[in-house]
Amino acid sequence: MLPSDQDSSGRTLGAAELAYLMEAVNSGTLSTTKGKFGKLLEKKFAEALGAKYAYACTSGSAAIHIAVAAVNPNPGDEIITTSITDMGALTPLMYRGAIPVFAEVDTKTLNVTAKTIEKALSPRTKAIIVTHLFGNPCEMDDIMALARERGIPVIEDSAQTFLANYGDKMAGTIGDIGCFSLQQGKHMTTGEGGMVVTNDDAIARKMFLYINKAWGYGDANPDHYFMALNYRMSELQAAVALGQLEKLDECVENRVRTADILTDMLNGIDGIETPVISEKAKHVYWKYCLTVDDSKIEGGSVGMANLLKEKNIFSAPRYIVKPAFMCQVFQDKNTLGDSQFPFNLARPEAIDYRMESYPDTAKALHDVLVLPWNEKYTDAHVEYIAENVRDVVEKLRK
Repeated sequence: MLPSDQDSSGRTLGAAELAYLMEAVNSGTLSTTKGKFGKLLEKKFAEALGAKYAYACTSGSAAIHIAVAAVNPNPGDEIITTSITDMGALTPLMYRGAIPVFAEVDTKTLNVTAKTIEKALSPRTKAIIVTHLFGNPCEMDDIMALARERGIPVIEDSAQTFLANYGDKMAGTIGDIGCFSLQQGKHMTTGEGGMVVTNDDAIARKMFLYINKAWGYGDANPDHYFMALNYRMSELQAAVALGQLEKLDECVENRVRTADILTDMLNGIDGIETPVISEKAKHVYWKYCLTVDDSKIEGGSVGMANLLKEKNIFSAPRYIVKPAFMCQVFQDKNTLGDSQFPFNLARPEAIDYRMESYPDTAKALHDVLVLPWNEKYTDAHVEYIAENVRDVVEKLRK
């Protein structure tokens, strides 16, 4: 059986996390406002990424909410995001009164590009969210040039992209704000949890306040300055995260090493394509994705997944199957009561949530086969996957 990131077989949780947890419990202080682990995690995480500020929070969705709050859109403002993302990266936009405007994706990487973002821009664009999908960074030079030319802030959704880099910068530190998830299956985990990072003093202040109900901890005359939530991580989560952070380099190194082996083993097989990566980028493989040509492979990604499952390789054909904008919340504008807020403030063109308007998204999802991946894979595990992928391709070849 392959190691799974859903249990101990594929996770590095162990003695370090238990020791930190014991220390936190014995201290009797489980709030990060007074304990040591939350502050230490934030310091060490910022150092690992080369960022000026890092703040811990309760989830990756909270991280996106905090980032959007720092941008502070007016109701009806638009935020460009990717057509292929998790709902947790979208509902925070709507809670802040912003309209999610979906950009198309590259059919091979499933990432947004400067060209697809530019087509989605309007005078009401308040921010751009780029999602580095599967651990593979977007082409950030072109995206940042476009954003800076228009004076639009960029939020990086780096939930799947720990210690990836583009050029000489870490993913999450290239735009104005970086958002990370510590959910069960990520490179480092606390079960649920998140981090936000920035190099901007003013943005850092806003994010710190938003995490803390807008209470000015440390101010001469603190108050609740604006409407905000409690998104604080507990000391228990921070203790686990600190133990995980100490193992992150090794975790990423092994994911990349084993993924490179698989790529070498699968390159050149007619009908499938290994990950496409920018020359400037380091892919850190949250998952390993193949592009499957169903004109050559009977049943395409679904056919391959069905046969791989028989060998206990549980892949995800077509990833999320449908874009988030095809879900009921978007199709029915099912938000706050029967108000349809914020969609009732939107331009009709901004909420064109029809599948036929996104042909590249449809093709990308149709072709992709997402293989499971984690830091506990050995060379033998990779060889097992490669052997079975080759066998399945031959069985299904037209």
